[in-house]
Amino acid sequence: MSKALDHDGQDAGTARFSMKRLVPLAVLAVAMALFFVFDLHTYVSFEALKTHRAAVLDYYARHQVLTILLFGAAYTVVVALSIPGAVWMTLLGGFVFGTVPGAAVVVVAATLGSLIVFLAARYAIGDLLYKKAGPFVRRMEEGFQKNAFSYLMFLRLVPVFPFWLVNLVPAFLNVGATVFVVATVLGIAPGTVVFSSVGSGLGAVLDRGGVPDLSIVFEPHIMGPLLGLAVLALVPVILRRFKERRAGGNGDGDV
Repeated sequence: MSKALDHDGQDAGTARFSMKRLVPLAVLAVAMALFFVFDLHTYVSFEALKTHRAAVLDYYARHQVLTILLFGAAYTVVVALSIPGAVWMTLLGGFVFGTVPGAAVVVVAATLGSLIVFLAARYAIGDLLYKKAGPFVRRMEEGFQKNAFSYLMFLRLVPVFPFWLVNLVPAFLNVGATVFVVATVLGIAPGTVVFSSVGSGLGAVLDRGGVPDLSIVFEPHIMGPLLGLAVLALVPVILRRFKERRAGGNGDGDV
């Protein structure tokens, strides 16, 4: 009887612990819901950028440091909640702060927001998914961990992978937080500079009644260097595999 009671108590404790671990994701989910319920997502759009640009510039002229802090905090929230519209905020950062300062603020804020998602996902359900993962996922995890930095750099540099997905995958594959942060900073910096530079010329575009060309990132003179950097990021992976195969071949020969 006592054994059954202990077992029940252990199950109850495990359930409580599991629920507690879900709190970070629950907070993000509730915040995301409120974001849409109160139509806050309308402030992260091209229309909002066009409508409020004069007011933002005026506020920045009077409160420079506060504007940077508020913008960075807002960008962090948008990324942490995976709200569509971060690209428009990147343009706004370039428009208000200039290409380089705007890109710097965006990179820091985007990295912080990504880290929040990464840690929340790993803390909440990372262990559960790992325990239920099959042999294929375990092998993928092993390979990813050996080359985590290179893989993350590749995923960040090529602008075709959903940003929120690249925040989650490393969490489920037990990638270290330091590697995640460094790869995120270096990986998103080039693309961020491109969009920030587009934003720096946004005033003239809006004055003509035009719309900024976001497809510029896919033009050869932009995409080419990004893909080149992505390929370079995979060079250590290729070399590692070449060395492993060569070592395996030499071992077979010795036997």
